[in-house]
Amino acid sequence: MFKLFAFSKILLLVTSAIFSISAFAGGHLPGEKGAHDHSGQHHDHGSMQTAMTASEAKVYFIQPDDGQVFNSAEVKVVFGIEGMLVAPAGTDTPNSGHHHLLINLAEMPDISMPLPASDNIRHFGKGQTETTLNLAPGTHRLQLLLGNYAHIPHNPPVLSDVIEITVK
Repeated sequence: MFKLFAFSKILLLVTSAIFSISAFAGGHLPGEKGAHDHSGQHHDHGSMQTAMTASEAKVYFIQPDDGQVFNSAEVKVVFGIEGMLVAPAGTDTPNSGHHHLLINLAEMPDISMPLPASDNIRHFGKGQTETTLNLAPGTHRLQLLLGNYAHIPHNPPVLSDVIEITVK
């Protein structure tokens, strides 16, 4: 019985270490589905390691560009972050959070409460830093909002500028 308990404890520690590494790497382990290489991007990951407050941190869109027009409903969206780390929901890591993508919101949700999940508020609680959307033809407003381990936005909120894209 003691050996089983000791093995379980070791397994828990190893799993925690893997999730910590995964969170630091943007939510993916190298080679894992959804993992991607930022080496060619124009942002600096070194700034992600600097301890900053939420008021100094920022989230932004690496792609798409504001005003970009798409001839297909499929739109790849890549999130950027500076001054904080990306960590999965449920991981209470200082100076970290995970992305929420706001799509065509008429009004901002109550940011003192956990963000609800909906078609207009997409959660990336596994620490994902990109997604592919399937959008109807028309103009769409996109905005990023960083949430803490419990899906509650930071105070002050870490919020991107709104961008507009068009799907033909």
